[in-house]
Amino acid sequence: RFELIDEGQNYSVIVDYAHTPDGLENILKTARQIARGRIITVFGAGGDRDRTKRPLMGRIAAEYSDFSIITSDNPRSEDPLAIIDDIMVGVKENDSAYYAIVPDRREAIRHSVYLANTDDMVIIAGKGHEDYQIIKGEVFPFDDRLIAREYIRKKEHHE
Repeated sequence: RFELIDEGQNYSVIVDYAHTPDGLENILKTARQIARGRIITVFGAGGDRDRTKRPLMGRIAAEYSDFSIITSDNPRSEDPLAIIDDIMVGVKENDSAYYAIVPDRREAIRHSVYLANTDDMVIIAGKGHEDYQIIKGEVFPFDDRLIAREYIRKKEHHE
């Protein structure tokens, strides 16, 4: 579950399968206990699934993260922006929430890596070991771990 992406960088990047309110709260509580810097969380919610959990996930991310990046996570047949709107209901309950909306998941991961400073912890939640993304009924290759690794390398080696 809690998979560390280590390219020798001075901040942590963790990919986790947390895709429910409980799962997200558990990983972020754990992160809070061990993080020395900020917690930057990348997450979304799956399409064609329980809509009521979306605002809860937004509220949890806003509560435990220093910065949340709300993105897509297997939108399936739904409009990714409609899913994000549902999540934002919960995020906006927190007046002190800092966040960005980045619907393209690859771009969201890039953004999180480039935001990270020394001792920060980036949590990329929702897909974990999955190596695909389902958009409008089509399955595309997509692996959070590979994409995170790619951008850490680019950032660290200024490629």
